[in-house]
Amino acid sequence: MTNSCNMKNFAIIGVGGYIAPRHLKAIKDTGNNVVSAYDRSDSVGVIDSYFPAASFFTEQELFDRHNTLLKERGTNIDYISVCTPNYLHDAHIRYGLRLGADVICEKPLVLNPWNIDALEKIEKETGRKAYTILQLRLHDSIIALKKKVEEGPKDKIYDVDLTYITSRGNWYYASWKGNENKSGGIATNIGIHFYDMLSWIFGPVKENIVHLYSHDRVAGFLAFEKARVRYFLSINADTLPPQAVAEGKRTFRSIMIDGEEFEFSQGFTELHTKSYEMVLKGEGFRISEAHNCIDIVYTIRNSRPEGLKGDYHPLAKLPLCRHPFGWK
Repeated sequence: MTNSCNMKNFAIIGVGGYIAPRHLKAIKDTGNNVVSAYDRSDSVGVIDSYFPAASFFTEQELFDRHNTLLKERGTNIDYISVCTPNYLHDAHIRYGLRLGADVICEKPLVLNPWNIDALEKIEKETGRKAYTILQLRLHDSIIALKKKVEEGPKDKIYDVDLTYITSRGNWYYASWKGNENKSGGIATNIGIHFYDMLSWIFGPVKENIVHLYSHDRVAGFLAFEKARVRYFLSINADTLPPQAVAEGKRTFRSIMIDGEEFEFSQGFTELHTKSYEMVLKGEGFRISEAHNCIDIVYTIRNSRPEGLKGDYHPLAKLPLCRHPFGWK
């Protein structure tokens, strides 16, 4: 908890989004304050549970004017939290840095690797810092796994199967998330934190093969310095394993390492707060640390799928389905 005399002022962009409440909670839990918020949607009643006195705007220009006036009147905005759709992250990070604030951006940081390089130049120009949320690096079980790998045999190569299915309805395809130009596609939108975790634990990528890529799933093979990874990501409920269906679950998450299940299903609730605590201590994840995972998803998005040959994930064999809206 931050001491009240050291309370920091935050502005938040995208306060109406799905992920925003985690950021609002993290700001409140660390003893800080939101002074202004912006979202194109005015369905933002959730802010009353955290910062009812925050000024709210549905137009970027008015939000910007308000923040500028606050600074002129002696109320500094220390941080801007970015919770907007993926394709807007780059622009909103730029805005925050040029306003004179440090920035905390939800993942994925950006859609293209070169955006990170450009943002680092703006950091130098403004003297401010941008951070990204890579919360799986703060999960106790994942930290323990990284330590185990680092302390294990130096020449050991682990065999890993990653399966992540998080069911989404037809709304997904009508939203920005269903537009690859805006979300980056399935691998970026739901897989970015797993790819970061894998590269953080097992080292640099040596090979990136895509077996299957469609509107609702992606499967491929990643060779890291210390692991061979087969992965399958999906938003289609029809790909859920029978056990999950029988239990009424719409999400299935599994990481098998050398044939054994790696358990990390608990301990997710406070990771955004931990991320903010680190940033406030000057120890947050800087944007350069997102390079590996952004490189991975950019390559996946721009690769030609090879089909079901070589070492592919078993679920890649499941039958494909037509796009619900008939789009290609």
